[in-house]
Amino acid sequence: MFKAVRARMSALVGKALGRARVARRDAGMVTSEYAMGIVAAVAFAVVLYKVVTSGEVSAELQDIVKRALDGGA
Repeated sequence: MFKAVRARMSALVGKALGRARVARRDAGMVTSEYAMGIVAAVAFAVVLYKVVTSGEVSAELQDIVKRALDGGA
């Protein structure tokens, strides 16, 4: 009985390790995906910078900061 249990456990562990090897081989992004992610992040940062530094938004942000420093009055 012990040999049968041991054989079954070895088979199960072997299958689990095989699945882990397959998962590790396909895990993560490739270099081109990292590059596309960086390009998208930079594009978003540029758009956000343009919005925040526009005249209307900049004036509104300055007003918010001024009111916060004045105690909210």
